Amino acid sequence: MISPYPEKPVILVVDDAPQNLALMDDLLSDDYAVKVAPNGMRALKIAGTAPRPDLILLDIMMPDMDGYEVCRQLKDAVDTRDIPVIFLTARGQVADEQRGFDVGAVDYITKPISAPIVLARVRTHLTLRAASLFLADQNAYLERELKKRTEETRMVEEATVLALTSLAETRDNETGNHILRTQRYVRALAESLREHPRFAHYLCDETIALLYKSAPLHDIGKVGIPDRILLKPGRLDADEFEIMKTHAALGYAAIQRAVERVGRRVPFFQIAGEIALSHQEKWDGSGYPQGLVGESIPISARLMALADVYDALISKRVYKEAFSHASALEIILEGKGSHFDPDLVDAFISIQTECLEIATQYSDSDEDIAILRQRLEGA
Repeated sequence: MISPYPEKPVILVVDDAPQNLALMDDLLSDDYAVKVAPNGMRALKIAGTAPRPDLILLDIMMPDMDGYEVCRQLKDAVDTRDIPVIFLTARGQVADEQRGFDVGAVDYITKPISAPIVLARVRTHLTLRAASLFLADQNAYLERELKKRTEETRMVEEATVLALTSLAETRDNETGNHILRTQRYVRALAESLREHPRFAHYLCDETIALLYKSAPLHDIGKVGIPDRILLKPGRLDADEFEIMKTHAALGYAAIQRAVERVGRRVPFFQIAGEIALSHQEKWDGSGYPQGLVGESIPISARLMALADVYDALISKRVYKEAFSHASALEIILEGKGSHFDPDLVDAFISIQTECLEIATQYSDSDEDIAILRQRLEGA
């Protein structure tokens, strides 16, 4: 163990009798740096000033403030509470000794003193303090390392998601900042619903963070869609649309393979899988790929569905012009109870200005930004 004492350990001796202070200084000064205090107030001042003593030898019977009160105040103060205190006193009753331990002392030595006993007790408690400081330093180091590793894991996880979503974007570069916008719509919706009776059990801080992190994977399955369909400069015919619809299952399958590789349940993958598979489901059961109805659709997917549709409506595509915010809002209201969970639509209406601000901030082009700013000013 590396000693926490780079020089001699500092011992503070507190006693109102000058002869006792001189005696302890003679006894201890060969091995320790000795400080003395003739009363409690002086002792508290010395103990609270850096460099602080490593151990305190404290008399009980002193004028103005006795040793018990000095010890109590030492233990109440953040800067001095960890300094070990040994009572060194002529009071030898069991009750006196018990009170000494009750106020926080680590040891109790009665006068007249035995020099070998005092030296042995001092060495013992300095060694224990050294061990305690060493362990505290190690624990602090381990906490810093854990925080560092946790942050590294988070960064790797986010980088992995970004890499995967960037791969999807290279196949469908028309979507631009769609991923950035939709994950922020999802978070805004979730935040607005966290106190709602239907969603409060689900939308805790951790889940909202995972929703935000998982949302970019909603269309990851599009990497498996042929270019002739994914990049078609126009509307898809019925057969092509059936192939396009498989992107939900393809994305879910890719995420499930990652889960199997990890070999255990990971909340991030669970939410990402729900979003990838079910974000095209509709409240009335007319969506795909499973035709889920109402509450059987995961909350994560319901949030993503509304965010995805809103962004698709207000964005320009090769097969359509961008809708205005007002027109998109009207279409979403028409889908209340059929396409979307009704309570999610109400929540969206309440945060529509925030969503329009997100759309403006993460717009794809200067032209789009100008249009969206006009809409925002008129919202």
